[in-house]
Amino acid sequence: MPVGTVGSVKGVFHRDLKEDIGAEIILGNTYHLYLRPGLDTLRKAGGLHRFENWDRPILTDSGGFQVFSLSPIRKITEEGCVFRSHIDGSKHIFTPENNVDTQRVIGADIVMALDECCPGDADERYAARSLKLTQGWLERCVRRFDETEPLYGYPQAFFPIIQGCVYPELRKAAVGHAVALDREGYAIGGLAVGEPTGKMYEMLELVCPLLPQDKPRYLMGVGTPANILEGIARGVDMFDCVMPTRNGRNGMLFTWDGVMNMRNARWAQDFSEIDPKGTSFVDHAYTKAYLRHLFIAGEMFAAQLASEHNLAFYLDLVRTARRHIEAGDFQVWKNAVVPQLSRKL
Repeated sequence: MPVGTVGSVKGVFHRDLKEDIGAEIILGNTYHLYLRPGLDTLRKAGGLHRFENWDRPILTDSGGFQVFSLSPIRKITEEGCVFRSHIDGSKHIFTPENNVDTQRVIGADIVMALDECCPGDADERYAARSLKLTQGWLERCVRRFDETEPLYGYPQAFFPIIQGCVYPELRKAAVGHAVALDREGYAIGGLAVGEPTGKMYEMLELVCPLLPQDKPRYLMGVGTPANILEGIARGVDMFDCVMPTRNGRNGMLFTWDGVMNMRNARWAQDFSEIDPKGTSFVDHAYTKAYLRHLFIAGEMFAAQLASEHNLAFYLDLVRTARRHIEAGDFQVWKNAVVPQLSRKL
Protein backbone atom coordinates (compact mmCIF):
# COMPACT_ATOMS: atom_id res chain seq x y z
CA MET A 1 0.00 0.00 0.00
CA PRO A 2 1.64 3.27 -1.09
CA VAL A 3 1.64 5.81 1.74
CA GLY A 4 -0.32 9.01 1.13
CA THR A 5 0.05 10.55 4.57
CA VAL A 6 -1.61 13.95 4.10
CA GLY A 7 -3.82 13.13 1.12
CA SER A 8 -1.18 12.52 -1.54
CA VAL A 9 1.51 10.00 -2.33
CA LYS A 10 4.43 12.42 -2.52
CA GLY A 11 5.35 13.42 -6.05
CA VAL A 12 3.13 10.88 -7.81
CA PHE A 13 0.04 11.53 -9.93
CA HIS A 14 -3.04 9.46 -9.08
CA ARG A 15 -3.19 8.59 -12.78
CA ASP A 16 0.25 6.99 -12.52
CA LEU A 17 -0.62 5.25 -9.25
CA LYS A 18 -3.49 3.54 -11.05
CA GLU A 19 -2.26 3.00 -14.60
CA ASP A 20 1.51 2.50 -14.35
CA ILE A 21 2.07 1.47 -10.74
CA GLY A 22 -1.18 -0.48 -10.30
CA ALA A 23 -1.97 0.57 -6.73
CA GLU A 24 -5.25 -0.91 -5.48
CA ILE A 25 -5.28 0.89 -2.11
CA ILE A 26 -3.36 3.77 -0.51
CA LEU A 27 -2.92 5.07 3.02
CA GLY A 28 -3.81 8.29 4.77
CA ASN A 29 -2.83 9.31 8.29
CA THR A 30 -5.39 10.34 10.88
CA TYR A 31 -3.01 12.48 12.94
CA HIS A 32 -1.85 14.57 9.99
CA LEU A 33 -5.25 14.87 8.32
CA TYR A 34 -6.91 15.80 11.62
CA LEU A 35 -4.46 18.70 12.03
CA ARG A 36 -4.43 19.73 8.37
CA PRO A 37 -6.70 20.25 6.44
CA GLY A 38 -8.87 19.46 9.47
CA LEU A 39 -12.16 17.66 9.97
CA ASP A 40 -14.43 20.55 8.94
CA THR A 41 -12.81 20.72 5.52
CA LEU A 42 -12.87 16.95 5.05
CA ARG A 43 -16.52 16.73 6.09
CA LYS A 44 -17.54 19.51 3.69
CA ALA A 45 -15.53 17.85 0.91
CA GLY A 46 -17.46 14.61 1.43
CA GLY A 47 -14.50 12.66 2.84
CA LEU A 48 -10.92 12.05 1.82
CA HIS A 49 -11.77 10.10 -1.36
CA ARG A 50 -13.53 13.11 -2.88
CA PHE A 51 -11.10 15.62 -1.41
CA GLU A 52 -8.09 13.97 -3.08
CA ASN A 53 -9.99 12.51 -6.05
CA TRP A 54 -9.07 8.88 -5.36
CA ASP A 55 -11.77 6.33 -6.27
CA ARG A 56 -10.11 3.23 -4.82
CA PRO A 57 -9.84 2.08 -1.20
CA ILE A 58 -8.03 4.04 1.52
CA LEU A 59 -6.72 2.79 4.86
CA THR A 60 -6.07 5.28 7.65
CA ASP A 61 -3.61 4.64 10.44
CA SER A 62 -5.11 5.93 13.70
CA GLY A 63 -2.20 8.34 14.15
CA GLY A 64 -1.03 6.56 17.28
CA PHE A 65 2.48 6.04 15.95
CA GLN A 66 2.80 9.71 15.02
CA VAL A 67 1.50 10.89 18.40
CA PHE A 68 3.79 8.59 20.35
CA SER A 69 6.82 9.40 18.23
CA LEU A 70 6.42 13.01 19.40
CA SER A 71 7.20 12.00 22.98
CA PRO A 72 8.37 15.39 24.28
CA ILE A 73 4.96 16.94 23.55
CA ARG A 74 2.43 14.29 24.57
CA LYS A 75 0.96 12.71 27.70
CA ILE A 76 -0.70 9.28 27.82
CA THR A 77 -3.52 8.44 30.22
CA GLU A 78 -6.23 5.79 30.30
CA GLU A 79 -8.59 8.37 28.84
CA GLY A 80 -6.44 8.94 25.80
CA CYS A 81 -3.42 10.84 24.59
CA VAL A 82 -2.96 14.58 25.03
CA PHE A 83 -0.55 16.02 22.49
CA ARG A 84 0.56 19.27 20.93
CA SER A 85 0.50 19.90 17.21
CA HIS A 86 3.87 19.79 15.50
CA ILE A 87 2.53 22.58 13.27
CA ASP A 88 1.55 25.31 15.73
CA GLY A 89 1.88 23.86 19.23
CA SER A 90 -1.89 23.78 19.86
CA LYS A 91 -3.16 21.24 22.38
CA HIS A 92 -5.34 18.26 21.36
CA ILE A 93 -6.51 14.92 22.69
CA PHE A 94 -7.10 11.62 20.94
CA THR A 95 -9.43 9.25 22.77
CA PRO A 96 -10.53 5.93 21.33
CA GLU A 97 -13.96 7.43 20.75
CA ASN A 98 -13.01 10.65 19.01
CA ASN A 99 -10.32 8.83 17.02
CA VAL A 100 -12.97 6.52 15.54
CA ASP A 101 -15.19 9.56 14.91
CA THR A 102 -12.29 11.25 13.12
CA GLN A 103 -11.76 8.26 10.84
CA ARG A 104 -15.50 8.23 10.12
CA VAL A 105 -15.17 11.84 8.93
CA ILE A 106 -12.09 11.01 6.86
CA GLY A 107 -14.09 8.17 5.33
CA ALA A 108 -11.39 5.52 5.16
CA ASP A 109 -12.45 2.09 3.89
CA ILE A 110 -10.28 0.50 6.60
CA VAL A 111 -10.17 2.14 10.03
CA MET A 112 -7.38 1.32 12.48
CA ALA A 113 -7.63 1.12 16.26
CA LEU A 114 -5.93 3.73 18.45
CA ASP A 115 -2.99 2.07 20.19
CA GLU A 116 0.24 2.89 21.94
CA CYS A 117 3.18 1.91 19.78
CA CYS A 118 5.55 0.41 22.32
CA PRO A 119 9.28 1.03 21.60
CA GLY A 120 11.12 -2.02 20.29
CA ASP A 121 13.62 -1.88 23.15
CA ALA A 122 11.05 -1.53 25.97
CA ASP A 123 11.41 -3.82 28.98
CA GLU A 124 8.71 -6.40 29.62
CA ARG A 125 7.12 -4.47 32.49
CA TYR A 126 6.63 -1.36 30.35
CA ALA A 127 5.44 -3.46 27.41
CA ALA A 128 2.83 -5.18 29.63
CA ARG A 129 1.47 -1.84 30.89
CA SER A 130 1.41 -0.52 27.35
CA LEU A 131 -0.48 -3.58 26.08
CA LYS A 132 -3.06 -3.29 28.87
CA LEU A 133 -3.68 0.33 27.85
CA THR A 134 -3.93 -0.61 24.17
CA GLN A 135 -6.42 -3.41 24.93
CA GLY A 136 -8.64 -1.06 26.94
CA TRP A 137 -8.54 1.48 24.14
CA LEU A 138 -9.32 -1.26 21.60
CA GLU A 139 -12.49 -2.27 23.42
CA ARG A 140 -13.62 1.35 23.50
CA CYS A 141 -12.78 1.79 19.79
CA VAL A 142 -14.87 -1.26 18.90
CA ARG A 143 -17.84 -0.05 20.96
CA ARG A 144 -17.69 3.37 19.29
CA PHE A 145 -17.29 1.88 15.84
CA ASP A 146 -20.26 -0.45 16.34
CA GLU A 147 -22.54 2.28 17.72
CA THR A 148 -21.84 4.72 14.86
CA GLU A 149 -22.46 4.63 11.12
CA PRO A 150 -20.39 5.53 8.04
CA LEU A 151 -21.01 9.07 6.80
CA TYR A 152 -20.70 8.75 3.03
CA GLY A 153 -22.87 5.82 1.98
CA TYR A 154 -20.34 2.97 1.89
CA PRO A 155 -19.22 0.52 4.62
CA GLN A 156 -16.02 0.82 6.62
CA ALA A 157 -13.99 -2.05 8.09
CA PHE A 158 -12.18 -1.96 11.44
CA PHE A 159 -8.79 -3.56 12.22
CA PRO A 160 -7.44 -4.06 15.77
CA ILE A 161 -3.64 -3.76 16.17
CA ILE A 162 -1.67 -6.56 17.82
CA GLN A 163 0.98 -5.13 20.16
CA GLY A 164 3.20 -6.77 22.82
CA CYS A 165 6.70 -5.68 21.77
CA VAL A 166 9.09 -8.67 21.50
CA TYR A 167 7.58 -10.68 24.36
CA PRO A 168 5.88 -13.90 23.22
CA GLU A 169 3.35 -14.15 26.07
CA LEU A 170 2.27 -10.55 25.58
CA ARG A 171 1.86 -11.08 21.83
CA LYS A 172 -0.21 -14.23 22.45
CA ALA A 173 -2.43 -12.36 24.90
CA ALA A 174 -2.85 -9.52 22.41
CA VAL A 175 -3.90 -11.93 19.65
CA GLY A 176 -6.42 -13.71 21.85
CA HIS A 177 -7.97 -10.45 22.98
CA ALA A 178 -8.20 -9.00 19.45
CA VAL A 179 -9.50 -12.18 17.77
CA ALA A 180 -12.30 -12.44 20.35
CA LEU A 181 -13.63 -9.14 19.01
CA ASP A 182 -14.15 -10.76 15.57
CA ARG A 183 -13.26 -7.96 13.18
CA GLU A 184 -12.69 -7.83 9.42
CA GLY A 185 -8.89 -8.03 9.62
CA TYR A 186 -5.98 -7.71 12.03
CA ALA A 187 -2.87 -5.54 12.05
CA ILE A 188 0.48 -6.40 13.62
CA GLY A 189 2.07 -3.27 15.06
CA GLY A 190 5.10 -2.37 17.12
CA LEU A 191 7.62 -4.07 14.84
CA ALA A 192 10.45 -2.48 12.86
CA VAL A 193 10.60 0.14 15.63
CA GLY A 194 14.10 -0.55 16.92
CA GLU A 195 14.13 -4.27 17.64
CA PRO A 196 16.50 -6.60 15.71
CA THR A 197 15.11 -7.87 12.40
CA GLY A 198 15.35 -11.44 13.68
CA LYS A 199 13.01 -10.54 16.53
CA MET A 200 10.50 -9.14 14.08
CA TYR A 201 10.49 -12.41 12.15
CA GLU A 202 10.24 -14.36 15.40
CA MET A 203 7.14 -12.39 16.43
CA LEU A 204 5.55 -12.93 13.01
CA GLU A 205 6.16 -16.67 13.26
CA LEU A 206 4.41 -16.60 16.62
CA VAL A 207 1.50 -14.31 15.80
CA CYS A 208 0.41 -15.22 12.26
CA PRO A 209 -0.60 -18.86 12.98
CA LEU A 210 -2.81 -17.60 15.84
CA LEU A 211 -4.76 -15.20 13.62
CA PRO A 212 -7.79 -16.33 11.56
CA GLN A 213 -6.84 -18.01 8.29
CA ASP A 214 -9.67 -16.34 6.36
CA LYS A 215 -8.98 -12.72 7.30
CA PRO A 216 -6.20 -10.38 6.15
CA ARG A 217 -3.12 -9.77 8.28
CA TYR A 218 -1.47 -6.39 7.98
CA LEU A 219 2.14 -5.76 9.07
CA MET A 220 2.39 -2.04 9.71
CA GLY A 221 5.27 0.10 8.48
CA VAL A 222 7.44 -2.65 6.92
CA GLY A 223 9.71 -2.47 5.01
CA THR A 224 12.52 -3.43 2.62
CA PRO A 225 11.82 -5.81 -0.28
CA ALA A 226 13.47 -8.61 1.72
CA ASN A 227 11.37 -7.76 4.80
CA ILE A 228 8.21 -7.98 2.71
CA LEU A 229 9.03 -11.36 1.21
CA GLU A 230 10.04 -12.74 4.61
CA GLY A 231 6.78 -11.37 6.02
CA ILE A 232 4.79 -13.07 3.28
CA ALA A 233 6.62 -16.32 3.99
CA ARG A 234 5.39 -16.08 7.59
CA GLY A 235 1.77 -15.37 6.67
CA VAL A 236 1.39 -11.61 6.21
CA ASP A 237 -0.97 -10.29 3.51
CA MET A 238 -0.77 -6.49 3.66
CA PHE A 239 2.12 -4.05 3.99
CA ASP A 240 2.80 -0.33 3.89
CA CYS A 241 6.01 1.65 4.12
CA VAL A 242 7.29 5.11 3.20
CA MET A 243 10.56 3.56 2.04
CA PRO A 244 9.78 3.42 -1.71
CA THR A 245 8.99 7.13 -1.92
CA ARG A 246 11.25 8.49 0.85
CA ASN A 247 14.30 6.56 -0.31
CA GLY A 248 13.43 7.32 -3.92
CA ARG A 249 13.44 11.05 -3.25
CA ASN A 250 16.93 10.62 -1.85
CA GLY A 251 18.24 8.76 -4.89
CA MET A 252 17.92 5.14 -3.73
CA LEU A 253 16.29 2.80 -6.24
CA PHE A 254 15.16 -0.76 -5.56
CA THR A 255 15.45 -3.09 -8.55
CA TRP A 256 15.30 -6.79 -9.32
CA ASP A 257 19.10 -6.82 -9.48
CA GLY A 258 19.67 -4.95 -6.22
CA VAL A 259 19.78 -1.44 -4.75
CA MET A 260 21.20 1.53 -6.68
CA ASN A 261 22.37 4.90 -5.32
CA MET A 262 21.66 7.11 -8.31
CA ARG A 263 24.09 9.80 -7.15
CA ASN A 264 27.06 7.47 -7.64
CA ALA A 265 29.45 8.47 -10.44
CA ARG A 266 29.31 4.96 -11.90
CA TRP A 267 25.93 5.76 -13.47
CA ALA A 268 27.07 9.01 -15.14
CA GLN A 269 27.48 7.43 -18.58
CA ASP A 270 25.39 4.30 -18.14
CA PHE A 271 22.80 4.61 -20.89
CA SER A 272 21.01 1.36 -20.10
CA GLU A 273 17.41 1.26 -18.89
CA ILE A 274 16.82 2.02 -15.22
CA ASP A 275 15.61 -1.53 -14.55
CA PRO A 276 15.51 -3.84 -17.59
CA LYS A 277 13.48 -6.35 -15.57
CA GLY A 278 11.02 -3.74 -14.31
CA THR A 279 7.41 -3.30 -15.38
CA SER A 280 6.85 0.45 -15.21
CA PHE A 281 7.00 3.08 -17.94
CA VAL A 282 9.82 4.79 -16.04
CA ASP A 283 12.04 1.69 -16.16
CA HIS A 284 12.19 1.61 -19.95
CA ALA A 285 11.69 5.27 -20.93
CA TYR A 286 14.73 6.69 -19.11
CA THR A 287 18.35 5.71 -18.58
CA LYS A 288 20.44 5.48 -15.44
CA ALA A 289 22.65 8.30 -16.75
CA TYR A 290 19.68 10.61 -17.25
CA LEU A 291 18.21 9.91 -13.82
CA ARG A 292 21.60 10.48 -12.16
CA HIS A 293 21.91 13.78 -14.05
CA LEU A 294 18.52 14.89 -12.70
CA PHE A 295 19.54 14.10 -9.11
CA ILE A 296 22.90 15.86 -9.41
CA ALA A 297 21.18 18.88 -10.97
CA GLY A 298 18.62 18.99 -8.16
CA GLU A 299 15.64 18.59 -10.49
CA MET A 300 12.25 17.76 -8.92
CA PHE A 301 11.66 15.36 -11.80
CA ALA A 302 14.32 13.07 -10.32
CA ALA A 303 12.31 12.51 -7.14
CA GLN A 304 9.13 11.90 -9.15
CA LEU A 305 10.72 9.33 -11.47
CA ALA A 306 12.48 7.53 -8.61
CA SER A 307 9.31 7.41 -6.51
CA GLU A 308 7.27 6.04 -9.39
CA HIS A 309 9.91 3.44 -10.16
CA ASN A 310 10.18 2.27 -6.54
CA LEU A 311 6.42 2.05 -6.06
CA ALA A 312 6.03 0.13 -9.32
CA PHE A 313 8.83 -2.22 -8.24
CA TYR A 314 7.22 -2.88 -4.85
CA LEU A 315 3.83 -3.62 -6.45
CA ASP A 316 5.50 -5.87 -9.03
CA LEU A 317 7.33 -7.64 -6.19
CA VAL A 318 4.14 -8.57 -4.36
CA ARG A 319 2.28 -9.48 -7.56
CA THR A 320 5.15 -11.81 -8.46
CA ALA A 321 5.08 -13.27 -4.95
CA ARG A 322 1.36 -13.93 -5.36
CA ARG A 323 1.97 -15.81 -8.61
CA HIS A 324 4.58 -18.00 -6.95
CA ILE A 325 2.24 -18.73 -4.04
CA GLU A 326 -0.39 -19.84 -6.55
CA ALA A 327 2.21 -21.94 -8.40
CA GLY A 328 3.29 -23.59 -5.14
CA ASP A 329 6.96 -22.64 -5.36
CA PHE A 330 7.02 -19.42 -3.33
CA GLN A 331 9.54 -20.58 -0.73
CA VAL A 332 12.08 -21.73 -3.32
CA TRP A 333 11.67 -18.52 -5.31
CA LYS A 334 11.87 -16.33 -2.19
CA ASN A 335 15.07 -17.96 -0.98
CA ALA A 336 16.68 -17.42 -4.38
CA VAL A 337 15.61 -13.81 -4.89
CA VAL A 338 16.12 -12.26 -1.43
CA PRO A 339 19.96 -12.14 -1.62
CA GLN A 340 19.71 -10.60 -5.07
CA LEU A 341 17.26 -7.89 -3.97
CA SER A 342 19.42 -6.93 -0.98
CA ARG A 343 22.77 -6.44 -2.70
CA LYS A 344 24.15 -2.97 -3.43
CA LEU A 345 24.98 -2.29 -7.07
